[in-house]
This record gives sequence, C-alpha cells and structure tokens, in this order.
Amino acid sequence: MPTLGSLSTSKPELELAFVSPGTVSAVSTMVSSVLTVTPEELLESGAPDALPEGALVLITGTVSFRLRGRITTVLDVLLERMSRDASAALVVHAAPGTRQPFPQVIADEAARRGIPLLVTSASPEAWEGMHDEIQRMRLLAAERRVAQLGALVQELPAQLADPRTMQRIVEWLAGVLDVQVLVSDPDGVLAAAPATAAEHLAGAIIRQSVDNLATQATAGPHTQLISLTPASGAGTILAVARRTPFDTADLGVLRYAAKLLGLVDQATREYHAVSVASTAVRNAAFELLLVGEVSKARRVMANLAPELLDVDSARIFAIEGPPGRQDVTLRRCIAAVGRHTLVVRDQPSDRRVLIVQPISAGHPPSYTISDQLTHIVQALGPSASLGGSGIYSVNLLADALHEALTVQRFAALQPDSVALSVHDSELVTLLPQPEAQQWAHGVLKPLMSDPMQWETMRETLPTALAFPNTVAARRLRLHRNTVARRVARAAELLSMNLGMVTDRIAVALAMELVTHRDAPSCLPKCDPPQLTNLLAAPPVKVWAETLLRPAQEDRRDLLATAQSWLSFDTHVEPTARKLELSEVTVRSHLRALEKHMQRDFSTLPGVRDLMVALHASHGHPVFTSNQHAPGLSVVA
Repeated sequence: MPTLGSLSTSKPELELAFVSPGTVSAVSTMVSSVLTVTPEELLESGAPDALPEGALVLITGTVSFRLRGRITTVLDVLLERMSRDASAALVVHAAPGTRQPFPQVIADEAARRGIPLLVTSASPEAWEGMHDEIQRMRLLAAERRVAQLGALVQELPAQLADPRTMQRIVEWLAGVLDVQVLVSDPDGVLAAAPATAAEHLAGAIIRQSVDNLATQATAGPHTQLISLTPASGAGTILAVARRTPFDTADLGVLRYAAKLLGLVDQATREYHAVSVASTAVRNAAFELLLVGEVSKARRVMANLAPELLDVDSARIFAIEGPPGRQDVTLRRCIAAVGRHTLVVRDQPSDRRVLIVQPISAGHPPSYTISDQLTHIVQALGPSASLGGSGIYSVNLLADALHEALTVQRFAALQPDSVALSVHDSELVTLLPQPEAQQWAHGVLKPLMSDPMQWETMRETLPTALAFPNTVAARRLRLHRNTVARRVARAAELLSMNLGMVTDRIAVALAMELVTHRDAPSCLPKCDPPQLTNLLAAPPVKVWAETLLRPAQEDRRDLLATAQSWLSFDTHVEPTARKLELSEVTVRSHLRALEKHMQRDFSTLPGVRDLMVALHASHGHPVFTSNQHAPGLSVVA
C-alpha cells in the first residue's frame, strides 16, 4: 500500500511536498484513497460527514487561506473529522514556491491532531486517476501478501493443520479491509475477528442456509458470503461484513483470502483424518506389544514408523496429567518425543499417557527422552507426575507397564513428581546377548530346577538381596524370618555366601537378566561364560569410563578408596586402617564418589555399578568364579 513518503518520491508529477519536514510517522502513513474537494464545495456544503480511513483529502482550486473567517472554521471542522476517521493527510493546491499556504492556527491544529499537511503545485489534471491508481496498488500489495502466504503454505503444508492458522488469516483479513469476518461450518464457529463477528454475522449465515444460496452469495452491498469448500460439500462458509460497500479491489482480496482459507480448512480436515488413523495404528501396536505379539506390532507400524520397533528392549514411561487434560498431555508428548517413541493414551484412565521408548542393543538409553518428559510434567503443573520402568525385553512390556504404573503412583507422592528407575537397568542392556542369558541361567540353575521353588525365589530374592531382611520383609509383606529362610535356602542351593556384597550382586544381576529379558529359545550346551567375559564388551567399557570420568578429575584419590572399600566388603573401619585414613575421610570420599557417579552406594545397584565400572575401566577389583557356582569374589 502506498504511503505519503512513497507518493512524494514515486510520483514526482504530483509535485507533492510536506509543509513542515515530515516526521517518520507522517512519511510512513498509508494512503488508501484520494478524496478531492474544492474550496467552494467546502464553503457551500461544509466538511464531509464521513471520510474513508486512510484517505488523502485534496483541496483543489485557489483560495486565500490567510483570510480568517468561514474557510478557517470549515477547515477546523474538516481536521476534526479527519482525525476522527483516521484520514492520512490534508493537501492543498498552491502556486510554486509558496512556503506556507495555511494560516498558523490551522497548522497548529493539524499538528495537535497529528494530521500531516502537504502542498501540491501540480494541476488538478495530474491528480486525475490517482484514486484508481492507489486502489490498484492496494490490490497488488494484497495479492502479493496472499501470494506470499500461498507460497508459505506450499513450502510448509504441515503448518496448514495448525489450529491457529485460520484465526491468524481471519485477523489479517479483518485488519486489511476493516471488516467483520466469520468462518463457520455446520458444527459451529471455526474462526472470527473481531470477537463480535459471530453475533454480527450469524443472521446472514442462517438466511444463506435456509435459502440455499449459490456458492458465492451477496446478502447485501455490505455483506459477502463465500463457500470455502464447494467441491467437498463440507459446508464451510466465509462471511464478511462492514459499514461501507465492497469495491472491486476489496472483492479481489476476499477471493484470495477465501482460497487460502479453503486450503487451510481442507488441510485441517485431512490432518484430523490422518491423526485419527495414526492414533488407531499406535494403539493397535501397543496392545499387540502388551500380549507379546512383537512381530505383528512391527507389521502394524511398518508404514507409520518402519524401524521404530526393530529393537530387542524397551522401557515404558507413564505420565498422569491434570484432570480433563489428557489430550493436552498427549499432544505435548507426541510433539516432544513422538518421532522416537510410541505414544498412546492409557485407555483405562482419562488422565494418563503412556510412552514406549525402544532401546537398541549395545547402546545406553538416551536421557533426552526422560528429560523432555520431565519438562512436560513440570509444565503441566503440580498435579502431574511421571514414572518410568526399567529396561525390559520387548516381549515383556506388560511387566514394564506394571512397573511404570507402580512407579508413577509413587512419583505422585514425591516433591518433584518424577521417579525414573534407570540406574539399575543400564548395565543389563549393555551386556552381550545371549551370552549374558547363558551366564545368568548358569548361576540360577539350582533355583530354577523346581518351578514352584523358582516362583518363590523370583518373588523374594530381588528385594531380599537389595535390602536388609527387616526392610525386605516389610516391602514384601512377609515375616522377616520367612525372608531369612528363603535367602538362606538360596545361598545353600547356589553354594554362595549371600551375606557378601559380591555374591549378592552376582545373584541380583542374574535375576534381573532372567526376569527382565527373554531367554533364547535354545541355550547352548557348552559351559556358561565367565562374568569377566561379559564385562569385557566394548559398550560396557565405554559406559564405565563415562561413569568414572568426573571422579578421576577430583584431586582426591577417590577410586583407590573405593577399591579398598569393596575389597573389605563395603566396611569402612578396615578400609580406613588399610589406607591409613580416618573413617570420616573414607566416608567423605565415598560421598564425593556417589555425587560424581550419580549413584547411591547404600543400594545394591549403586555398589554393583561402582564395582563393574572399576573392573571394566581399571581391571580392579578382579572378578573370579568359584568352582561350585559361577559367582563372584573380589581379589584386592
């Protein structure tokens, strides 16, 4: 659209100049039309009652503006109405070289009202056709804007389905044409601007529906109704109304806007259909995974995400959002992690969303997914919570789901509403398969020979090995003597001393491998591998070095303290004597190492990760197998 500045420079034949040096705001004032009047018309009829917004008012002919009297009064009224109707500027015709054609009182009044004053020495003939030229320039500018929006649509088709796109276009159209705009379909209002548009245009749309008007209908000189979907018959209507009639240029802008809005409406409907289909596919794949039908789940996801489920392991996260906001939680999760995970609604709950994170063999699980989900929970507010399972075989995701839901309920009681059980699962996924399974079955073979005995041990040992008998009994809801008897029986069958931390680590690791991951269909007949062979795998070495790197940068020899502490079965007093340190110093070293490794040495998984990391990266402590059972012993 032309401005006062562009008119004075691009149309030199108008001989247009500011009476005073034009300010930045005056120069950039947009001109929408030219209204020509003569001094005689002003004196006879007075100032026009209404003026178009952005109009440039041109007074042609010769009159002495320095004469005080009626002309000055009329100009005062004209300036008042120009200010009221947001006119662009007042221009008068004057002889070349005239420095100030306006009386000072008029110049002061114009300055007070913010109306630029200009002078032209061009003949009235030079201004003929300028109104039409400005309309053409406005139309070209509008067409260029629409073309740019159309190009954007072609480049970014996915953005068409953004629910805010239609509203932004409607607001733009309302601002450009100073109109009331409403887009609606038989189900209701899709977009409106300003807020009063729906009420203002409802009657016209109802009449159009009742009368079954043509594709494009004119409900009056001030109202336009345009069908946005004549081919599909979706019934989407663009309704536009304003106080003044639409001219040719306005109708051109409307046609282009209607085309773009039609594209947006079509894309929104298609995106909704695709979204519904995608949701159905993801739900079907998830249900198949829960019943162990992994191959079928992969086939179902083949077109949507071909390689997403081509893994052996996975974990599940459960997010419970605020009441009534499951859709919001689902959309945020899909936007944040949907490309790398399987995101579905938890059907039995109206608040919970489930996320399956596939994990490739030989690679530690990415923390990016859990970090992003944590951010989502924080954004959802204090009533939201996040729980995560350990890493399971994809054939055992029903167990992973049970753990994730249990952890999520626990997380809801925590200060940060987040609980992620990742630390005790990282090592398992790095061990080479099926060798790790062969080793684990070799360790646990005496317990697994009797199915009833194995079921009891499977339920008891993971907790009993990780906690003192009294704590384990409380967690298992058993008597502590029952827990003690089962642990003693397991130690007898395994020929191990489960009072020693190293043997507890060996059995706990074997239990995790057997219960969290599928065994091969046929285990080799040869002797089970040594644990040291499993820990020599390159991924384990990289993991260990990464885990210990922060501690190695500490000026204290924390790793030497840890090696000695492990050799004394995690007892501080003999460790302090051996290193000639105080017990306070030993405990201080261990606390610092916990912080560096982000592990808790009061837990069995924390001690296990420390022991394995030291062995894999430094070769100490040394793991050796007992001749009766492939357990562990530590050689200092």
